[in-house]
Amino acid sequence: MDAGSHTLIRLNGVKKVFLTEEVETHAVSNINLEINAGEFVSIAGPSGCGKSTLLSILGLLDRPSDGEYQFEGRPVATLSLVERALLRNQKIGFIFQSFNLIGDLSVYENVELPLTYRGMRVAERRERVTAALEQVDMKHRAKHLPSQLSGGQQQRVAVARAVAGDPSILLADEPTGNLDSRNGEAIMHLLKDLHGRGATICMVTHDPRFASHADHTVHMFDGQIVENQVGAAAAGA
Repeated sequence: MDAGSHTLIRLNGVKKVFLTEEVETHAVSNINLEINAGEFVSIAGPSGCGKSTLLSILGLLDRPSDGEYQFEGRPVATLSLVERALLRNQKIGFIFQSFNLIGDLSVYENVELPLTYRGMRVAERRERVTAALEQVDMKHRAKHLPSQLSGGQQQRVAVARAVAGDPSILLADEPTGNLDSRNGEAIMHLLKDLHGRGATICMVTHDPRFASHADHTVHMFDGQIVENQVGAAAAGA
């Protein structure tokens, strides 16, 4: 996860409209956003404002209805389904509110699984998984099942799974949402530490305490960006 000053993600006029028989819902509208390598970006705003929809688009889990999305200078719209899947697997690490660990796999196996889809050699997988678990202080729990861990520990494993593949960006969707305040703070300190080591992070949160940890804060309301603060302005938000 090399830090740098180049633009990693660029959105121009991105919209997402959900259509039903009777209703047209504009989940996000006219989103213009740049995320540079090495930034810690927070997407903040009230529930239902379009934060998670925007994150799904950034993570290639959903397609915009209109507008342009470039990832490392390449228009995402030109990618085939296979190319999109490869980009997600190799360039994007996901951290979810509900952890999304597989219950019948051990901690080690949960972290290792995305690496197996790359056809990575066993020795390299072992090296990466071990290093990732050490980063989040969970190596001693490698043989445990998710059900044997606390919520905070499960989220640490989810972070390890996300960073093991050395992605270009970590996308975190309300990573503290299912945790008590103490474990939430611990996860935020972990993300700050990863950022300090060069990770690019984009985090969705409705909690202003955690949004303030970022150095680039995007405020959303009713599907639109209403404020975009970078640097000192974001730190003081």
